[in-house]
Amino acid sequence: MSKLRVHNLSISLDGFVAAPRQSLEHPVGEGGGVLHGWIFETRYGRRMIGQEGGTEGLDNQFLARGDVGIGATVMGRNMFGPIRGPWDGGDPAAERWTGWWGAEPPYHHPVFVLTHHARPPLEMEGGTTFHFVTDGIEAALGLAREAAGDSDIRLGGGGEAVRQYLAAGLVDEIHLAIVPVLLGGGERIFEGFDGRGPGAPDGFEKVELAASDSVLHVVLAKKWSA
Repeated sequence: MSKLRVHNLSISLDGFVAAPRQSLEHPVGEGGGVLHGWIFETRYGRRMIGQEGGTEGLDNQFLARGDVGIGATVMGRNMFGPIRGPWDGGDPAAERWTGWWGAEPPYHHPVFVLTHHARPPLEMEGGTTFHFVTDGIEAALGLAREAAGDSDIRLGGGGEAVRQYLAAGLVDEIHLAIVPVLLGGGERIFEGFDGRGPGAPDGFEKVELAASDSVLHVVLAKKWSA
């Protein structure tokens, strides 16, 4: 069966994947941009935003691996954008919002967005279509598996989406990029685990550990993954 994988999830030393007060101006919270600085130092990261140059070392290699063998993506609404409430609730910004990534998002495959509010599929350039799923995390994963076929599914975030899938024991592999900063507050993914259950930290084992000058890369795999 295809795996559900988390890649390049930047996390601070004190365990936050986003800073407080996320908004259109501050997608990962006020001061949270420091978590993703390493990405845009790499060649692969710069190419994602239409820029040239960048490093080709360890960070670049980990970043690129996150797209290998992936046939579909699942993400939370918070990752799709800062808009809240019904898409057609009278807010012109909600009706116009098509994601952070412009006309051609970097996915090039089906993306399933977790939301409480229905919206027709949104077809973008380059092969990306956003599907809005209102039936919960397992329904979204089932649709993603069907779309991905023999390929794996990437769980793209945000933090609450990752936490929910971890708590349900559905994540097979998670790559954390530990950034040497302290945020002091924000959004955590390991909140509320009591050491029991399939999503608890002791349900995973370290399979890879490597450090660059910028971040510490840790790959954890589910112990009982098939």
